[in-house]
Amino acid sequence: MLAGSGWIDAGVVNAGDGTHEHPTQALLDAFTMRRRLHGAGSRGRDLDGVRVVIVGDIVHSRVARSNLWLLRTLGAEVTFVAPPTLLPSAVGAWPASVRYDLDDALAEQPDVVMMLRIQSERMHEAFFPNPREYSRQWGLSAERWATLPDGALVMHPGPMIRGLEISDEAADSPQSTILEQVANGVAVRMAVLFLSMTGNDGAAPTETEIV
Repeated sequence: MLAGSGWIDAGVVNAGDGTHEHPTQALLDAFTMRRRLHGAGSRGRDLDGVRVVIVGDIVHSRVARSNLWLLRTLGAEVTFVAPPTLLPSAVGAWPASVRYDLDDALAEQPDVVMMLRIQSERMHEAFFPNPREYSRQWGLSAERWATLPDGALVMHPGPMIRGLEISDEAADSPQSTILEQVANGVAVRMAVLFLSMTGNDGAAPTETEIV
């Protein structure tokens, strides 16, 4: 995420590039998980064994990609859930489990459920029959939310499409971290900018060090 440039003497921060990567979002998401699951001051690989289910438009999501790499580095287990049309062709080679049925994935009682935005602006063909069918099959409805363990977190990188990806009950529940993600994003991105300007003994810090 922070790297020297071959053209200028400056750090380069990836603030999100297309459908490829969004490292600062992954950092703030991991930071939010740590604080909610383990409390302030948690460090190291304390996401070991945490089960994270990421649901929705994986193929267009830079958030899903960056979260996968960072969460796996921190020891979490990641499962993608989406219709086959919204999964990248190379997903079989990624270090994540893949499910097509959200109810089956939630039956395994995950610690974190992260819903993704349907990026209709990137869609030039029909990736699913219609919004109602998508919501019925892959949306975090009030009924699905009610099956989650009491301590499970509900996350969304935003902006949310309520009623399609996530219900009001899930988005506004005590388990939701969505507003915290927004607030933590300010602090995490300030830290990234600080480290990019001050350096770290001449070397760019890793994502794990920043978290």
